[in-house]
Amino acid sequence: MKMPTQLKTFLWFKQGQLDEALDFYAETFKDMQIHSVNRPDPNGSIFTCEFSIYGHEFVGMAVDGGPDFNDSISLSLSCDGQAEVDSLWNALTKDGAAGQCGWCKDKFGLSWQVTPIQMGQHLANPDPEKRAFAMNALRGMTKIVLDELHS
Repeated sequence: MKMPTQLKTFLWFKQGQLDEALDFYAETFKDMQIHSVNRPDPNGSIFTCEFSIYGHEFVGMAVDGGPDFNDSISLSLSCDGQAEVDSLWNALTKDGAAGQCGWCKDKFGLSWQVTPIQMGQHLANPDPEKRAFAMNALRGMTKIVLDELHS
């Protein structure tokens, strides 16, 4: 039987951080699932792990002196409503950092964009003045706040 081609996001973590990252993501994302773990030393840290968040597949690897993440790649979370935006934003930025227009970094330096799907209604409003208001409001935000996108 031929296996279908799959696309997964591969993430390098600094040595010892993968275990912590998996715990953090399991706590932050209620549907996070771990599919496989490679721990060469039963008493040591995880070396590689396959996991998924909201059905998106990842492979994590712990590397001695691993590289830092940078802003050229980010993961986008389309959330349903302000409550979900607030929950995910607060968890990701707790020991991370807020950015602009919904972008933030978690405590491992991985960039995320946390956006409510309802934001599209404001940015695609048929009224050009309302659409411009929403776009200008968005540009001044860190965490996206739906109530601030309409005039």
